Amino acid sequence: MALPLDFDWHDGKAASNQTKHGVSFEDARQVFLDPRRIDVDASRAVDGEERRKTTGLMAGKLLSVVYAPRGNVVWIISARRANPKEIRSYVQS
Repeated sequence: MALPLDFDWHDGKAASNQTKHGVSFEDARQVFLDPRRIDVDASRAVDGEERRKTTGLMAGKLLSVVYAPRGNVVWIISARRANPKEIRSYVQS
C-alpha cells in the first residue's frame, strides 16, 4: 500500500536512531498506514517547534514515532518501540 504522505529526516539522526532503538525511519513510515494509530501533541516549549507523536503498528510491532509536520512533509525525529503507557493507550482506543 502506498503512503499518502511525504517523509524526510536527517540522515545522521536516522542512523543514530537505528543504532539506539533498532528501528529505521524507512520502516517507521509504515506506522502512518495504521488506521488505529493514536496521534498526540508532543511539542516542547523549549524549542517552539510543533511536534506530534503517533503510535501504531508496523509489521506486528507497536512503535511510537515523534515527528514535526512541515507543510506536506512529515519530518521524522525519532522512532522506537512503544512503552507500556503507549501500549495501554493504543489497546484501549
